[in-house]
Amino acid sequence: MSIWNERYKGCEYHFGTEPNAFLLSQRDRLKPGMSCLAVADGEGRNGVWLSEQGLDVLSVDSSCVAVDKARALALLRGVTMEVEMADLTQWVWPENRFDVVAAIFIQFAPPVLRDQMFARIRRSLKPGGVLLLQGYTPRQLEYRTGGPSQAENLYTDAMLRAAFSDMDILHLVGHDDVINEGAGHCGMSALIDLVARKIA
Repeated sequence: MSIWNERYKGCEYHFGTEPNAFLLSQRDRLKPGMSCLAVADGEGRNGVWLSEQGLDVLSVDSSCVAVDKARALALLRGVTMEVEMADLTQWVWPENRFDVVAAIFIQFAPPVLRDQMFARIRRSLKPGGVLLLQGYTPRQLEYRTGGPSQAENLYTDAMLRAAFSDMDILHLVGHDDVINEGAGHCGMSALIDLVARKIA
C-alpha cells in the first residue's frame, strides 16, 4: 500500500471535508460554468466545494483510496464531479483547457518534478485562466503542523515569482496563520498564497 493510501485509509477524512481557507477566500474569482482542475485533490474536499460553486471540476489524485473517498464525498454533498486516479508525474495534462487550477498543498514533489508540474499547470490553463496555489514556506519546519519534512519541497516568494514569471501575479503573500484541516493540517502554520493569471 502506498504512503498516500495508508494516510487516507479509514472512515475519517485526513484533511477534513471543508475547503481550504485560502481557496474559500478566492470565491469571488469563481463563476459557475468555469472549468477547473483540482490538482492532487486527495479526498476531494476542495474539488467538492468548487463543484458546489458551480464549476465543472476534474479532481485528480494518485491514491485509489483518496479517489474513492472523493467520489463518496461528492455523492454525499449532492454534486457532480469528475474524479480521476493518476500519477501526476506521468499524467497527460490537457492543454489550454481550464479556467481555474486549484493547487493546494501539492508539495509532495521534489524540485525537478515540481518544476515539470508547474510547467504543466501553466500549459493546462486557458489564456486568462487563473492559478490558485497555497503551500508551506520553510518556516513550517519549525511549526511541524503539517506538510513535507524536506526543506527543498517548500515554497518561497522568490521561487514562486521565478516559477510563474511568465504569468500575471495578482497576489503573492506569505503569512503565519492557524489552520484546522483535519488531522493532517492543524495548528499555527507558515503559509504562502499565490494567485496568478495566464497571459492571453
